[in-house]
Amino acid sequence: MLGLVENHSLHHSMPRTAAFFDLDKTVIAKSSTLTFSKSFYRGGLINRRAALRTAYAQFVFLAGGADHDQMERMRQYLSAMCRGWNVRQVREIVAETLHDLIDPIIYDEAASLIEEHHTAGRDVVIVSTSGAEVVEPIGELLGADRVVATRMVVGDDGCFTGEVEYYAYGPTKAEAVKELAASEGYDLARCYAYSDSATDLPMLSSVGHPYAVNPDRALRREALAREWPILDFHKPVRLKKRLPHLSAPSRPALVAAAALGTAAATAGLVWYASRRRALPST
Repeated sequence: MLGLVENHSLHHSMPRTAAFFDLDKTVIAKSSTLTFSKSFYRGGLINRRAALRTAYAQFVFLAGGADHDQMERMRQYLSAMCRGWNVRQVREIVAETLHDLIDPIIYDEAASLIEEHHTAGRDVVIVSTSGAEVVEPIGELLGADRVVATRMVVGDDGCFTGEVEYYAYGPTKAEAVKELAASEGYDLARCYAYSDSATDLPMLSSVGHPYAVNPDRALRREALAREWPILDFHKPVRLKKRLPHLSAPSRPALVAAAALGTAAATAGLVWYASRRRALPST
């Protein structure tokens, strides 16, 4: 693969490193949020019209890489759609359908990379614009050590208000990576990052080893200009068949919250969730 293994005897004297992965179309073949639309429909959270509109959004997303304006429209649409949803019900639906929906669309190449980075002693961090209620269980399934994801405001009634507490998108992803590097002691010059979208250029530029994965046209153009490696992932495979041990991670769990610079100071806290432990209800 990419020659990622390091000398473990040097780990105690070297700064820590991490591999930061965008999720949608980088690790999995679809949009993580939109993939659950049928499940949300069956659970009574959305009506048939919303389910059809979400299916169309998935098609647009897959057809050609969403640009900034499309991502902003999708954020507004999803925020409005989830207003009033009970958070506990959302988590239950995701937990019940996670393996059926997500397992088959994980890229074999991404699973191999995650395994290689862990073997090399690096933390694996999922950094996704999708909501935490969806991304955190997927991160656990993949064996990720931490997750950075969009967080919605939850009211006293345990339901989403429709407001966004923290939007993990574009520059705020890069800020999250830098703040996490500061708190965890990662040497960003020796870290890796993977994404399919030009909107993640700030995150990719913040590490020493950026990779464009299934890049949209704008990112492919930038990657070629900057001489970044370009990877093509095209083999979805059931994770249990590919890496059965990843679905039962053994490292101790860690759940920590950290304010992420100016953006997060105004938007609230982003939770870094590690595998194996569900976040407490908010």
